[in-house]
Amino acid sequence: MIIGTGHTKFGRLNESLYDLIIAAGREALEDAKIEAKQIGGIFVGNYSGGGFNNQEHLAPWAIEINPELRFKPCTRIENACASGSAAIKAAKNAIEAGEMDFALVIGVEKMTTLDTKGVTKVLAMASYWPEEGAKGMTFPGLFAQFALGYKEKYKITDEKFRESLAKVSAKNHTNGKYNPLAQMGKELSCYDILNLPDEKNPIIAEPLRLYDCSLVSDGAAAVVLSKEEFAKDLKDELVEISALIHTTDYLPLSKRYNWEFTAGKKAVMQAYEKARITVEDVDFAEVHDCFTIAEILAYEALGFAKDGEGYKLLDEGLVYPDGKWPVNVSGGLKAKGHPVGATGVSMAVLATRQLLGKAIGIQLKDCEIGVTFNIGGSAASNYVLVLKRVC
Repeated sequence: MIIGTGHTKFGRLNESLYDLIIAAGREALEDAKIEAKQIGGIFVGNYSGGGFNNQEHLAPWAIEINPELRFKPCTRIENACASGSAAIKAAKNAIEAGEMDFALVIGVEKMTTLDTKGVTKVLAMASYWPEEGAKGMTFPGLFAQFALGYKEKYKITDEKFRESLAKVSAKNHTNGKYNPLAQMGKELSCYDILNLPDEKNPIIAEPLRLYDCSLVSDGAAAVVLSKEEFAKDLKDELVEISALIHTTDYLPLSKRYNWEFTAGKKAVMQAYEKARITVEDVDFAEVHDCFTIAEILAYEALGFAKDGEGYKLLDEGLVYPDGKWPVNVSGGLKAKGHPVGATGVSMAVLATRQLLGKAIGIQLKDCEIGVTFNIGGSAASNYVLVLKRVC
């Protein structure tokens, strides 16, 4: 059960890595309405405190949230951009194993300490270094391979493909306008993006342009997890993690299909089965749109569309706030921001508050089930959470 949530502003922030941990953690504890001493362990999702901030041994800082946390076990979890979801899973496992009754999970990253070149290099360390990063391949380059592979596999015209990517970007920027914690919200149409001059929307890695790429961000998010019996004593309205599935594929993209998230599809199928739901039961999703093509691939992984038809959901309006499956009403990574270690926890916080009717940004109507889809690296690591409102 999720009994408490916290979420900082995302963006280019003045706060330090250490400040962000404290802010998100304190907010989640306050929301949980428990004392710090009741926390049995702290799990910190962080991709590269060393690369970005020269701080590898990061987890012990979490006890600065409250003096009563001193001597509690604190562990840092790393799984690239899915580090936050990995930390939630570690905490959930610890609770289910009987090691603790309450756990605090914090996802955090402070990326803007480096310039673009520095950020690109640190992020490239999440690729298969000998074959990708060391040869100059960046993450825009890797996801450009997905974009090219998808377009070729399904014979989509250049014009239609460009329009579809622009629709993802425009949707998420417009959604982000209503999220007070988002890094960059602005009402846009796909035609606004398509008509931008090259100097304002340059090619980053063909066919991906600037507006296809998520942002370099700072930020943190946190959740407090609890056993069911304790949670129901504390609160009348709760959100349960009905399923949390993690699948892993080959690290090198060269060993996988470049037109789908193969392991992600398997994670989704297992999550639906464990939660005893079908895709028709899903009310909304927060997905990993690190690049616009990733959101389209996520539609297909989640079963919202058949293979090769994900882009059609944008034409049909099914993934907009008033559609059948609203996706990234928070603005997603594209507009909300993508402090990589925080992203998985941020998704869980956003989904939880959405289900409780306390959304950060756009509030959807009558939501009972939300799904988060978080990937690490070039989708070598895949996490799916199914969250349900429990009254």
